[in-house]
Amino acid sequence: MKFFSVALLVLLCCCQNTAAFTVRSTRQIHSVHGMAATIMDKESTAPLFFVDDDGSTDAAIQATADDVRVVDEPPTLAEAKRLIPAESFHVDTATSLLYFCADFLAVGASMGFLNAVVHSDFYSQMSMPIQALMVAPLQVLMGFAMWCMWCIGHDAGHTTVSKNRAVGPAINRVVGEIAHSMICLTPFVPWRSSHLKHHIGHNHLTRDFSHQWFIREERDDLHPLIKASHATRNVQLPILYLVYLLIGIPDGGHVVFYGRMWEGQSLKQKLNAAVSVAVSVATATSLWMTMGTADFAVICLAPWLVMSFWLFMVTYLQHHSDDGKLYTDA
Repeated sequence: MKFFSVALLVLLCCCQNTAAFTVRSTRQIHSVHGMAATIMDKESTAPLFFVDDDGSTDAAIQATADDVRVVDEPPTLAEAKRLIPAESFHVDTATSLLYFCADFLAVGASMGFLNAVVHSDFYSQMSMPIQALMVAPLQVLMGFAMWCMWCIGHDAGHTTVSKNRAVGPAINRVVGEIAHSMICLTPFVPWRSSHLKHHIGHNHLTRDFSHQWFIREERDDLHPLIKASHATRNVQLPILYLVYLLIGIPDGGHVVFYGRMWEGQSLKQKLNAAVSVAVSVATATSLWMTMGTADFAVICLAPWLVMSFWLFMVTYLQHHSDDGKLYTDA
């Protein structure tokens, strides 16, 4: 499995990050600015809902002319935030940690069950195809539990596991290191860095991170390997996360620090990120050395690939659609 994985990585290095590759027409690139009418509550300054340019609205409310103001810019962050109930922004640390513990137990229980089956006498007496069929449901179950844990690490990266001013940063860091660096073998701090940059440049043609964009009209000018990679992107989903983390396409390496995500990063920031890398490498190495290559592939690598499939399937569907829009600085 080790040599098989390395071979796949080398092949995909030439093919770019296909799950993040989507062509979009230049006709869809436009400015986000425009005219908008906002319905205002007379009792407060908070907008209740928005009216389309043609005056239509989905809200079951009738507004008078005095309730409407026309603005030349999109609503501010403060205006948009007032549309959302205040309780939506409340972060309860205890509840967050409860979910973290539940997912941690799910990963541990499914991994323990899978490990018990692999080391059972019944399993050892079966042929390899029967063994594969026996463990496949457990690998899918464990991989899904790891995906749930990945989501907890994602929230830690956004500092939403805890907002406590005194201990919140430490809680988010510890949860992120356990959820991402250890369980999901995803160095937490490097991932967090590229992910936050992705949100800053979300769906921007050139500044978006994690997702690589190309123009539909320029399809014929792309390298043949990129075209082939795009055509086979769906079957590559389980292994693309390895390419993203190790080879660093398109953002830069998350294990070896190179590429655009590290531009302008100080030595202190890189040393901080190196802690996460050390946790991931130490976890993977200790499991590999303890289990051996065969058991590591069955108990750890296969569920990790299931987690990777979930990750790319969900994020790809979130960011790509037939009516998706890209933006430039124009």
